[in-house]
Amino acid sequence: MKKLQLTAALVLFAAVSGSRAEVIDDVLSSLSRGASFLERQHEHINLDGVVGFLMLQAELKEAVRTWPHTDPVSWAQRTSAVTLVKRLDQSFNKAIAALQQNDPKYYREFEPLLSWSFWLIPQDWSTTDHSLVYPSTMTTECYDEQLSDKCFTLLLGTWKINGTPCIVTKPCQDTMTRFGCPHYSLSHQLLYFMIGKMKGCTNLLKGDTRASRANMTEQNYQKIFCSNMMKTNQDIIKDGLTEQTVDIFIENILICGLAGFSDFYKADWLQDILRMQDEELGCFGRDSEYELLEQLQPHRRVKRREKILPDGCSSHMTAVAVGALGGYLNYYLTEQDITKRPLS
Repeated sequence: MKKLQLTAALVLFAAVSGSRAEVIDDVLSSLSRGASFLERQHEHINLDGVVGFLMLQAELKEAVRTWPHTDPVSWAQRTSAVTLVKRLDQSFNKAIAALQQNDPKYYREFEPLLSWSFWLIPQDWSTTDHSLVYPSTMTTECYDEQLSDKCFTLLLGTWKINGTPCIVTKPCQDTMTRFGCPHYSLSHQLLYFMIGKMKGCTNLLKGDTRASRANMTEQNYQKIFCSNMMKTNQDIIKDGLTEQTVDIFIENILICGLAGFSDFYKADWLQDILRMQDEELGCFGRDSEYELLEQLQPHRRVKRREKILPDGCSSHMTAVAVGALGGYLNYYLTEQDITKRPLS
């Protein structure tokens, strides 16, 4: 009986390992096409776009460092990842030089984010908690881009030349800890805490005198935000992915995955992302009707962190998609307990 159980366990292990190898192949192949897109469009990608690719680079370098040396297939995959890292390094030099030239002020304010080594990769995993979901959510975004940018530059120390980092003003703290915010406000709130941590700011909550928040830690806030971002993604899937919702759906996976919430790395969500890639151009969010729309609505307003490139590709969505895929790759490699891997 025990022998039978052992055989069954080994068969299951081989099946999971085999399917894992295939999934890793799919992700590496997708990322290679994404790298081709960056190589082609490096002069045109905006700052947010470059940051997504840098998050991917941090994920890839960590993956290469920790890659399990188990078999020839795995080793060949690691070699592909190493090649990818080298290709991205070359493209970054060109993309960052173009950013500096095209938008020097924005470049200077966010320069600390423009290095793969800034982005820390999770070493421990946690999961979201449905009981933390807000009873109701605002219908409109609850931050404005100018205040948000200001709060980030105060953390980074780029609010002036040689500025002091880790400054938290009351408007920033109020905005970044406000509950009930939707979509992009929520992901910016989470990013604020993540960037503060990566910059080494020790206490973003100092000076918060609200009794109801007395015992709240930065980790508590991250868990609340990602639990609500998980709810957003589940609702999006329930209603069916649309052109309007797909960008925030992938951004949530990227940022909460990078914050260490492993339940965002769902196997079916990975397949959803892989299916969205344009086979020919390697980008995500390509709008085939883009040129027609531009002719019909020349003044259509696109959010500033978005940039539609001449081929109809979305700079922002491509960047968040490759960043999210890098997160999946790293999670599959580092999660040692095979029963926890989200492969089914």
